[in-house]
Amino acid sequence: MNRKLVFILSIFLLSSVTAFAQATQEKSVTVFGAKINYVELGDASKSKVILLHGLGGSIGNWSSNTAAFAASHHVFALDQVGFGKSDKPFMKYRVAMYVDFLDKFMSELKIEKASLVGNSMGGWVAGLMAIKYPNRVEKIVLADAAGIVPANYSEADVYQLNNSTRDEIRANLKRIFATPALQNNEALVDQFLTQRVMTNDGGTINALIESIKRKEDFLNGRLGEIKKPTLIIWGKQDGLLPVADAYTFNKGIAGSELIVFDDCGHVPQFEKASDFNKAVLAFLAK
Repeated sequence: MNRKLVFILSIFLLSSVTAFAQATQEKSVTVFGAKINYVELGDASKSKVILLHGLGGSIGNWSSNTAAFAASHHVFALDQVGFGKSDKPFMKYRVAMYVDFLDKFMSELKIEKASLVGNSMGGWVAGLMAIKYPNRVEKIVLADAAGIVPANYSEADVYQLNNSTRDEIRANLKRIFATPALQNNEALVDQFLTQRVMTNDGGTINALIESIKRKEDFLNGRLGEIKKPTLIIWGKQDGLLPVADAYTFNKGIAGSELIVFDDCGHVPQFEKASDFNKAVLAFLAK
């Protein structure tokens, strides 16, 4: 077992890891009456970049990226409402709601326009944001983005997104990561389940699962409405969202760029952090 990889994964799974907390001062802002937790790094005079995590994620999902991006950009990473340390109001959660919250978040922080980098559900939010509030968006990066109706839709697979047993977590680790050392570790299984309990976001995930079952806010048929410069990054071995979805995004968004990382799963910003950072920064610099 590669102990270094296991240690890094611990940082990835727990957003409150001391090393990350010391490097970033967490703040909060009220958005539609809910406290939203976020971090802010970099020179305020530079172009804005907002990082959007996926289902069940948090600002900690970007612990391998924030410093690299902040060297040349003004970076914001937030715990989206219902996740992380942000408030978890009882609501009908859906991606369109997250887009409205992002627009209001930007207004509260006086961010006129920003580039959006989103992973999984965060990519879905970024894509819909570029459609619904195009004047807010400079560029978008879709990293293994959700938002395409699965070719072989299964409610059983959707329910698997809310981990509540060790067996579910074991199965999902194999779908999320390509690296064997990250797929097979019993200590991490327990750590992941502990995070689910401590974060208390199961209700949010269940509400989003219901939205997915209703097939709300999917981007099929709307990709042509995305007119912003778009970079699509995908892990070739993603077991949650197949690489075929990357080509669907690429074909549907005119002028979009596509990069596929081999030996990489659902979270390229972590599993291929150096390559991911280099690709995103080069795209933002164009």
